[in-house]
Amino acid sequence: MGSLTPPLLESEDIAWFRDDESLPASARGAAAALARRLGFDATRCAEVALAVSEAASNLRKHAVDGALLLRIVRTEHDAGVEFVTTDEGPGMADVDRWLVDGSSSAGTLGIGLGAIVRLADTFDVHSLPGKGTVMSARFWTKDAAGRSTALGEPVVAGLTRPITGETVCGDTWAARAVGGGEHRPEPTAAGQVTGRASSDEPLGWAALTGFRPEPDRARLERTAQVRTSGTGVPALLLMFCDGLGHGPLAHRAAQTAVTAFRDSRSETPEGVLADLHRALRGSRGGAVAVVRVETLTRSLYFCGVGNVSTFVVDSDTETRRSLLSAPGIVGHQLPTLRPVRQELPRHGGVVMHSDGLTERWQPAALPGFLEHTPLVAAAQLLREAGIRKDDAGVAVLKGSW
Repeated sequence: MGSLTPPLLESEDIAWFRDDESLPASARGAAAALARRLGFDATRCAEVALAVSEAASNLRKHAVDGALLLRIVRTEHDAGVEFVTTDEGPGMADVDRWLVDGSSSAGTLGIGLGAIVRLADTFDVHSLPGKGTVMSARFWTKDAAGRSTALGEPVVAGLTRPITGETVCGDTWAARAVGGGEHRPEPTAAGQVTGRASSDEPLGWAALTGFRPEPDRARLERTAQVRTSGTGVPALLLMFCDGLGHGPLAHRAAQTAVTAFRDSRSETPEGVLADLHRALRGSRGGAVAVVRVETLTRSLYFCGVGNVSTFVVDSDTETRRSLLSAPGIVGHQLPTLRPVRQELPRHGGVVMHSDGLTERWQPAALPGFLEHTPLVAAAQLLREAGIRKDDAGVAVLKGSW
């Protein structure tokens, strides 16, 4: 019997840093400021800053078209710092070799990746020779490290990146655990988690250096509470929204969708979409897709409106199956909602992304990407298929079923 129980980390994409001469210094300073803001002690702040600096320096020395994302992650009790790097090459044929101190292709001491592994509480890397590398590392305070390890790795994660020239993104995703059993409306309070676009300030800078409102504590406390019914096996709802257009108005529509998803008492994709349609009236509206995953029957129920791309990926066969959304705009033109059921492959996952990623990617071109964490899998998809001419967002759900 599979499981999609928590953790469901709340995450916030704070700032993307592009590969230029200032990358190591600017990313290091931002990471140290963010860690201090989250209450890390001086030693841990220095360790976070060093790890981020090493990752940024590796991009400068070895990568092509590299980028680094700095973000916040939260559990019920703790807040942490996480970074993700992506690049377009040259990749590493033997990742384990480069994680050993003393291995370097640039004439340096070769301690960068090894230092990151030692300092981080969680670390993952996926590299494709000739194509590129993605890497993620997460840092908690020393007191929180044990609690986070006990929680395990999240079953869903995502990334958002605004269109070039904008500081906020109109793409967003959110997930929440709901009761198990049959696919039917059944009001309940449920744990919720959100992956949001950047805040309204340029590059989310208030999160790094100034005041940020505290998260909704009651909502975070519900994250670990999963109500079960009948079978006792929980289900999970995943929502992806692409606010119409880009810029602040698209960002506002996307955040309205997230709030409505949190507040919705619906446990079915079509019920959630109906709730979001009411909430988005008067806004730009957007394309929205919702999936419900039930582990007991290895079933996925899907309903979507607009051009959010949703795929069920089978790792064993390196194939994918597209789930088609109906034409329309949530908040403006809602078609008749007809959910579809799809069986989940035993070894696979669910991918949702906006049209800021081309649909031309194929699992066979990304061998092994679903063997990694959902965050690294999402980053690999963004590296492979992301375009700069639109907001880009991607979410990946994977578990055992």
